[in-house]
Amino acid sequence: MGRLARRAYLLGSLIEAFYLILAVSPVASDMTDSLDLLWGDTKVEYDSGGRQTVSLSLDRWMTSVFRSKSKHLFGRFDMDIKLVPGDSAGTVTTLYMLTEGPWEEHDEVDLEFLGNSSGEPYTLHTNIYARGRGGREKQYRLWFDPTQDFHTYCILWNPKEILILVDGIPIRQMKNQQRKDIPFPLYQPMRLYSSIWNAEDWATQGGRVKTDWSQAPFTSLFRNYSVVACVPQKTAWICGRGSSDSSWFTHVLDEEGQRKLKEVDEKHKIYDYCVDSTRYPNGYPSECGSQ
Repeated sequence: MGRLARRAYLLGSLIEAFYLILAVSPVASDMTDSLDLLWGDTKVEYDSGGRQTVSLSLDRWMTSVFRSKSKHLFGRFDMDIKLVPGDSAGTVTTLYMLTEGPWEEHDEVDLEFLGNSSGEPYTLHTNIYARGRGGREKQYRLWFDPTQDFHTYCILWNPKEILILVDGIPIRQMKNQQRKDIPFPLYQPMRLYSSIWNAEDWATQGGRVKTDWSQAPFTSLFRNYSVVACVPQKTAWICGRGSSDSSWFTHVLDEEGQRKLKEVDEKHKIYDYCVDSTRYPNGYPSECGSQ
């Protein structure tokens, strides 16, 4: 184990040892109590039951973005999303987490929903950056139509792993392997963001299908934002154990979770950087084979 890896491992152990109190970011009655609507065509609506929905729309001139008011170091973040229906080719709806430090050292967890022509399936594109290094793309075809109803997308991030879940089903796991000199997001707090933007140069069938602006505006809907996470307390981050809501902090996939993850891999995964021999003719990245 290298000197930097030993230091990272020891710091990671200290993080777990000293986060003794669970601090829950309370779920506000309205999403907008926890979110900043940054720019673009963002609308806030209420259904008949008083539940708040935020819409993000895209047209030829303007993207739309919101983000969490708070930054967090570790947490479980859930959002219900209903994606752009019909011809959504060229559009990308996102749910992601991002640090605010120097870009060359940034951490990021990405879920990007790549639109498609009418009748063709969405692709869920995922990527994870640690200390500025990304290139960990995996893609999935969802087992339902994400435009017909809301579905719950979750990022679970703790000192042991990052999990991406869809309707409670794990689809991707990244373990903390800093003991093997593999970067892992561990020290920098992140905000949650959502956006909709135009990526017609690559998003749909490799850029072959362009955005049909006659269909604009393109709108995705968001509701039920929920976060249970570590929060800043003066110069420290308060996390840990001691509450019925703290299971996320020490969570690791059990045997049933591993079975579900393998099933998603076999049935729904359409791209994995860890098996792309064209991209890596001289050997796969060191984390491949142990995720």
